[in-house]
Amino acid sequence: MRDPKDRADIKAGLSVKIVLKQDQRTGKLTQGVVKDILTNSSFHPRGIKVRLQDGQIGRVQEIL
Repeated sequence: MRDPKDRADIKAGLSVKIVLKQDQRTGKLTQGVVKDILTNSSFHPRGIKVRLQDGQIGRVQEIL
């Protein structure tokens, strides 16, 4: 099982569900494909921050 909080498990081209900054209160998830990994640390408790191919930025909550 891949961990969305572990940077080593996130790769460009992976399908993921992220929570956008404006959706953090509601927890609404947005699905997309990872373009860039923005978090530098190897682990983040709220999820690794990524940019999707459509330009949206958020923290990975699920790896599909």
